[in-house]
Amino acid sequence: MIKTLLISLGVLAAFTGAEVDTYEVETGQSQVIWKARKVTGAHEGTVSVQSGSFRVEDEKLVGGSFVIDMRTINVTDLSGESKGKLEGHLKSPDFFSVQDFGTASFVITKVTPQGDQHKIDGVMVVKNIAQDVSFVADVKMEKGQVMATADIKLDRSKFDVRYGSGSFFDNLGDNLIYDEFDLSISLVASM
Repeated sequence: MIKTLLISLGVLAAFTGAEVDTYEVETGQSQVIWKARKVTGAHEGTVSVQSGSFRVEDEKLVGGSFVIDMRTINVTDLSGESKGKLEGHLKSPDFFSVQDFGTASFVITKVTPQGDQHKIDGVMVVKNIAQDVSFVADVKMEKGQVMATADIKLDRSKFDVRYGSGSFFDNLGDNLIYDEFDLSISLVASM
């Protein structure tokens, strides 16, 4: 599905005759921070960016995509046995089933500039389930680099992540985990 979207976007650029530059995401300088909440508190951590690129035409962002390595889910607010248990649980079939779905991805389908900010529309794929997602990103371009940051809210129930979800189960009480979670994404890409 992602391959089809990227091919379609590439064909569109070919028909416009525009010069489109590709900037490859530098995974060592890019990061994704996640935060999830439950009735009794919250947890947060990181997950690694596996790959990605931005497409730039006339010094304007016109498209791109990135892939997240779900096998790298890391919990940063716990340590020791508690940290290991939560990381294992998040990687299990109760949550993200990383053995079966090792990556998640996002493909930009539309960019609407708003000064230094851009409204980004695209398709997020988690557990092979695609959902349309829109958010505002800060995008800066300088000296052969694109730097983009965004805060995104996602609803895990739309990706069939059911554990502790009030959307699927009744009477969870203090065991309720909210469906909405946050991603703070910071990507650096170079030509």
